[in-house]
Amino acid sequence: MAAALAAAIFEREGIEIAVSSAGVFASSGAGASKNAVLAMEHENLNLREHKSRVTATEILENAVLVLTMTRSHLSHVKAAGPAANAFTLGEYAGDCADVADPFGGDLEEYKACAAQIKKLLEACVEKFRAEQHR
Repeated sequence: MAAALAAAIFEREGIEIAVSSAGVFASSGAGASKNAVLAMEHENLNLREHKSRVTATEILENAVLVLTMTRSHLSHVKAAGPAANAFTLGEYAGDCADVADPFGGDLEEYKACAAQIKKLLEACVEKFRAEQHR
């Protein structure tokens, strides 16, 4: 959901940053959960073709910026590879809150999670613009 929301916000704001997604505890090739798909459809975004992938050293080595949903995820990312420019999304946005994983929750939990992610991403727009010009 975060990658889909980020890509949509960047496109809307004219920010040219490639977005990709990888999970700390994901299994490669799995589709998005039903409620993630429905929550993104509520945002007019399509996750039906999404396939998960596991965070790997090569992904981290090629990333300019890594944003995680939680401090726990951030610890795993930093242990997995050279991600010096890694933060939680909340930390990067100036809000220390973690984004709770709605996995297994109902549609309303997924929508609430998406709203939190969207709010944090929108708070980062100017930082993303600055990163784009480095």
